[in-house]
Amino acid sequence: MKSPEIDMELQEFRGILAEALSEGGTQPLLRLTDEEIAILDPDSLTECVAPTPRISALSGQEREWVYATALRSLVSREAVEVANIDELDAVLRAADASSRSGDADSGDGPDPGSIPSGVDLDMRITPEVSLALTLRRTAARALAVEQHTSSGVTHMLVYIHAEDLYLVERVTGGGLHMFTLASSAKDAADMVQLFIDPFEVADKDGRVQEITPEQISDDNVGRALGEAINNALVVGQTVLLADAPGPLLTTYATDKALWTVFVEKPNAPTGIEARPVSRTTLRAMIAKLITPATQS
Repeated sequence: MKSPEIDMELQEFRGILAEALSEGGTQPLLRLTDEEIAILDPDSLTECVAPTPRISALSGQEREWVYATALRSLVSREAVEVANIDELDAVLRAADASSRSGDADSGDGPDPGSIPSGVDLDMRITPEVSLALTLRRTAARALAVEQHTSSGVTHMLVYIHAEDLYLVERVTGGGLHMFTLASSAKDAADMVQLFIDPFEVADKDGRVQEITPEQISDDNVGRALGEAINNALVVGQTVLLADAPGPLLTTYATDKALWTVFVEKPNAPTGIEARPVSRTTLRAMIAKLITPATQS
């Protein structure tokens, strides 16, 4: 199946962006599943940093079935429009027949985003979907955040475009992608802060502690930080993705406080700082990471 065209110039979305960000600023944009993204932008499964946890757990045959279901969902929600509807019907009927036959997967399966069909679908996607997929593809810098809890790992990506334009993508463990347009670094930082400190335990700033990579590897980081690491309910891993390796911020949220371990440059022998922080300081650290370089 031919992929829809989504790599459009941001200039084409000027009207949509102006309207979206002027009417209340930051606001939710849309939600898509792993499977729907695979249909809309199959190349992004290997070219984008956002994970697709559900797809990676499926066999080749299972992917064909869920892609057909995803296509049906996209059409029914009017997220896409298929001009040659008869060909779409043939695709869905073929997928249904394959599902009923229960054929075993005979190999590695189809390429990501493929649908069992002998025709190309003439598919057009809505401006909102185009906007989300284009913004996540065209950002030169992005903040990647992992949230580790007893329930597993979830992710958040902040795609940095301008001082008044960010796309925030939250990815659940089940493969649901929730997109939000943010109109300021502060709003984007607020979302990241709540993600890594969901219980809002960041309370007050403490003394800065200089530590070395050797101390970290030897678990010799001092009693206070060691207790925070061992008793953390939420661990956050935040890294700035850009042409040059960016800073790394690790957070440990316990039931009483939140500690940060900040590394200015990856693999540097010095420059690692640890301390408990307040909400204001945590927000400022995140905002500094996602502020465009020209605005720093």
